[in-house]
Amino acid sequence: MATLAKQPHEKELFGHPVGLYILFLTEMWERYSYYGMRALLTLYMAAKTMGDNPGLGWSNSESLMLYGWYTMLVYVMSIPGGIIADKYLGQKKSVLVGAIILVFGHGVLAIDQEWAFFTGLGLIVLGVGMLKPNISTMVGGLYKPNDIRRDKGFSIFYIGINVGSLLATSSVGIVAAIYGWHYGFGLAGICMLLGLIVYLWGQKYLVHVGNVATVEEKKDDVSIAEMYKRLLKSPKHLLIVFVMICLSLYAGFTFEGVDHWGYGVLFVFISLVVGLMMMIYKDLDTQVMKDRFLVILLSFGLVIVFWGAFEQAGGLMSLYTEQKTNRDFFGLFEIPTAVFQGFNAGFIILFAVGVANFWAKRKLKNKEASSLFKMATGTIIMGTGFVFMVFASLQYEANGESAMYWLILAYLFHTIGELCSSPVSLSFITKLAPARYASLMMGAYFASTGLGNKVAGILGENASEYGELTIFASIFIFTIVFGLLVIALLKPLKRLTHGVEDNETEITENTIETTT
Repeated sequence: MATLAKQPHEKELFGHPVGLYILFLTEMWERYSYYGMRALLTLYMAAKTMGDNPGLGWSNSESLMLYGWYTMLVYVMSIPGGIIADKYLGQKKSVLVGAIILVFGHGVLAIDQEWAFFTGLGLIVLGVGMLKPNISTMVGGLYKPNDIRRDKGFSIFYIGINVGSLLATSSVGIVAAIYGWHYGFGLAGICMLLGLIVYLWGQKYLVHVGNVATVEEKKDDVSIAEMYKRLLKSPKHLLIVFVMICLSLYAGFTFEGVDHWGYGVLFVFISLVVGLMMMIYKDLDTQVMKDRFLVILLSFGLVIVFWGAFEQAGGLMSLYTEQKTNRDFFGLFEIPTAVFQGFNAGFIILFAVGVANFWAKRKLKNKEASSLFKMATGTIIMGTGFVFMVFASLQYEANGESAMYWLILAYLFHTIGELCSSPVSLSFITKLAPARYASLMMGAYFASTGLGNKVAGILGENASEYGELTIFASIFIFTIVFGLLVIALLKPLKRLTHGVEDNETEITENTIETTT
């Protein structure tokens, strides 16, 4: 009996596959580029066209409108990105293509021209759509079924996301304040290039995940085109989609505002996705798989609510910080607005492992620690953070400015809620999704995140009419009520998962011995 030397992709570091840390670093630099750019986006659009650091001179509502569309499209494009990976390229190559597109997108964004601004945003939308769902699916592929390390692995991966965010909001905002907006955009592009280099270097640790499906694995696959052909042969499902498209066209194109056409296209897209989901459901082999698929779809509602509230950070809360918060630091200097978004990332780095360990220990003690419970609890905790924005708004109305500590407390609660919900959501999708639709369902998850971002933008736009106090208070109340409702329905929802999270144990390569 002999133990063979481990290949690079079999090696572990700190109890996890080395490939996790390659994906960690790739995602860290990708998120640096994204969050660095996001921290500047609304501020750049709302900045006056004249002055030391001129922007586009848009109104707050116009800036938040584009912010909502952009952050939504970034994630909605994860659906075609997932389809391309599942059917054609595999996750590994799709991540590579996405990273290359992102390097070009951020590079173009650094050019001080209006055409470059919109072109750069468009390329970033395409690049994130290819990279984001597929790199997350690859993280899940590093672990075997029922490996309890999976949730911890996603929490470590999530730290990478937020190290990138912290570095970005700590540096890009300062660079933009001192040298100009486009230098900040350019710095984000340089760091995306670093992410691409890391990913290329680490391929030897990823040879076993994210590959194109073999002919044998694809033999039972059904193409997307074939699914829509089946839709045409199903009168009931076809009628549902047809009615939805008609209502979408009517609702979208009768909206007020310059972006009414966008809503029409968006609603039609959602209708087609609904048709696709119905055909996937019909295509699944067993009732267990169908029930689990339904739970994934239901969990997307939690995702939309969570991110619709949370993403106020880059929109309404960012403008509130810029315009209504006293950012003076003991009379020494004024803290740049973009830096405040770094509190979320900093808190995640401090608390991510602790929160993950809390839930793991709770589960090992046979206490309630299902993914749905964590997600609902996270939504409640995150929503509670908005009570501090209510206090900030009240202070502003009384004194003409509000203190920084309200923002810090809000970001703290948002972070704890995010740690309970977001990395768990990623892991949950990889547990429940049918293997042949893994990237597509991860793409649908990120599309739900994108819809939440659009909701955030709509809420921010309405602040000019209803006021920040009303918006913050409404978010606080709704998230608490919605989270409690999910907890009330937890038992029937868990039954539909058919014990997918039961009997999770730690499975490592060190326990596997090869004999010759």
